[in-house]
Formats: sequence, C-alpha cells, structure tokens
Amino acid sequence: MNKEIVLQDLGLKDYKQTWDYQEQLFRDVVDTKIKNRREAAGLKTKNHFLFVEHPHVYTLGKSGDLSNLLLNEQQLKDKGATFYKINRGGDITYHGPGQIVGYPILDLENFFTDIHKYLRLLEEMIILTLEEYGLKADRSPGETGVWLDVGTPFARKICAMGVRASRWVTMHGFALNVNANLGYFDNIIPCGIRGKAVTSLNVELAQKTVNEAEVKEKLIKHFTTLFEAKVF
Repeated sequence: MNKEIVLQDLGLKDYKQTWDYQEQLFRDVVDTKIKNRREAAGLKTKNHFLFVEHPHVYTLGKSGDLSNLLLNEQQLKDKGATFYKINRGGDITYHGPGQIVGYPILDLENFFTDIHKYLRLLEEMIILTLEEYGLKADRSPGETGVWLDVGTPFARKICAMGVRASRWVTMHGFALNVNANLGYFDNIIPCGIRGKAVTSLNVELAQKTVNEAEVKEKLIKHFTTLFEAKVF
C-alpha cells in the first residue's frame, strides 16, 4: 500500500481546466490498477491532493436538478459565472474566489475500501479545522457536508462535498467557504436543500478576511492524521 500523497496548490484556475487535470490524474491511477491486475506488474498507485480556487462557477452533480440553478444563460454571463454539469455525486453548488476547494485523488485500496468512511473522514477534517477557530461544526443527518448550528432554525452550511469513485479511485471533493462572496449562493438552491443558509469562515469570525494559507495548513494536518498518510 502507498500512503504517500502528492500535494499541489493550483492557485486560481478555471474549473474546466482543473476538471480535465483531475480526470487525467484519475485515469493514470485507474490505468495503473488495470495494468497491475492484467500483468501482475506490482506498480504502486499514486495519490494526489489538489488545492484550487475557481473563478465564479456553478456545478451540477449527475443526480442534480437543473431547476436549482436560478439563472438563465444571459444572467450567468452578466454575473461573470460559468456552469457545468459534471460527474460527481450531489446536486448544485457554487465555487468562487475566497473558497478553498480540495480534490483528493486517492486509490482507496491504499487506505480502506469504504466510500462512506471516506466522506466521513473528509467531514471530520473540516470539523477539526473549524474547531481550531473556535467553531463547533457538525454533520447534518442525511445531508453530506459540514454545518453550523445543526438542528436549530439557524443551521447553515459552511462546506459542501461531492465525490466520484471508480475502482476505488476518488475525484472531486470539498469546497470550504473561507472568504467567499455569499451573494452568489442566492442564485441557486444550494445542494438542492431549501430553507437552509450558507455561511463563510470570515463571517463567522467577524473578520474581513481569514488567512487562507493557514486554513490549508490546518486542513492538511488533520487530513494526514485521519488518513494516516504522508503528504509532500
């Protein structure tokens, strides 16, 4: 098993370009696994973790409802946003500046073969990171992602998640609102869930901006511990 993970921070990068890059890394891992099983080649499969920030974009998961996007094509252009229907799970979400997006591309056979556990550990990574900022975050039953004030009328989502897995190889991941422009969420029904608010770390801390590099360091620290991995 290979528990080494290559970390890349792509900075601000177009969604489609990043998606294509994810697919390339994903396909390389899957192809290695296929070669190993056909030829008993004994090659190690690689693991990757991508950090990225996207220009304004809305993405709809494979089981999502297009009616949860409240903008037409011209309105998208007017807001400087793009839209993609993609192959992850989940419904509609928004990505944009001030949001830390993480895409782990892992061969789960290097760790454990349990998608439910994988999602729960990603959530736990976020929960532990927010705890370092004095916030009590939690899971909301039946709703993937991380929330604040779960079970109250003030419940609000701070991190969305949606993944794809094939042959135990993952792609897509999580989007944590750190310094996000929350106004862009008004143009969708986030994750198809009505009546629930969305928040950002800087709003919760009453700060103009939060140091995103520091947040990334904390995320990787907890990810490394939870997955018993080495990130470099």
